[in-house]
Amino acid sequence: MTLSDIFRRAGPAVALLILVAVLALAVPDFLGVRNLRGLLLSVTLVGTIAATMMLVLAMREVDLSVGSTVALSGVLAAVVMNASGSVVLGVVAGLLGGAAVGLLNGAIVAGLQVNSLIVTLATMEMVRGLAFLTSGGESVAIASEAFYAIGSGSFLGINWPIWAMIASMGVFGFVLNRTVFGRNVLAIGGNPEAARLVGVPIARIRIAVFTLQGLVAGLAGIILAARITSGQPNTSVGLELAVISACVLGGVSLSGGVGTILGVIVGVLIMGAAQNALNLLNVPTFYQYVVRGGILLLAVIADRMRQTGSLGGLAFWPRAARRTQGDETRHA
Repeated sequence: MTLSDIFRRAGPAVALLILVAVLALAVPDFLGVRNLRGLLLSVTLVGTIAATMMLVLAMREVDLSVGSTVALSGVLAAVVMNASGSVVLGVVAGLLGGAAVGLLNGAIVAGLQVNSLIVTLATMEMVRGLAFLTSGGESVAIASEAFYAIGSGSFLGINWPIWAMIASMGVFGFVLNRTVFGRNVLAIGGNPEAARLVGVPIARIRIAVFTLQGLVAGLAGIILAARITSGQPNTSVGLELAVISACVLGGVSLSGGVGTILGVIVGVLIMGAAQNALNLLNVPTFYQYVVRGGILLLAVIADRMRQTGSLGGLAFWPRAARRTQGDETRHA
């Protein structure tokens, strides 16, 4: 096994261990039980959605609408719940709203062959607008206290949002790496034309993956609404960047065809640990924006390094570029 192979496989886990060791020394009470419990709870939103974003990225696509979908689903759940008095109907409305957004994204991307970045950028704005229109531009307080248990209740001492994240990661980790559907997703991400030639139903799988992404974002929106006891149309702005960062930090390739749930878990924990440390150190919000943006940039660079095996593979290194061109000439 070469050094580059070790970097590709163990790099995220090593980075997490180093980060935790540094934070344990630099941040008071970072490894305290109460703080670790709070850290796990704080990453549930990102972690739950990252499990399906892993499928989207592994398919060589991207979904920028998840933050808006979370907001719309929470608002729909709150409005329907208040109107009907039924928690079940509110939850169903939130899930259907999220799934509908995902289905729309998938249908346009797969049916019309439009770039997913552009499609989901457009639906991100549209869905956010729908959230404001549905709520009347204000947060919608939820009258049913029974609904709050989804966000604050627990089972075996573990909060329901954490269980939802565990279930999401377990189910979609199994789907990606242990099922024919998952292998087809990786095949499409690795080489769409080759996948088409061997009979993989590319359009159907793309629609299914985007619909699952919307459904899980809807679930996350419902849980968030239960935690904050209201549906808020302005929540989760920028959430999609945190989710994508966590996936890429965990080894999911932006070029498609590569992804594991263990890597995503590591990426989510890296993001959560960094954010938790910033909060414990009382770092001002403006600086936190800089740090989060830096983490996303590092994630993209790390993805490129994993693909090339070293910094020398980056395009802005002229010597590496000349060497690559020379290799191609010799092979020709």
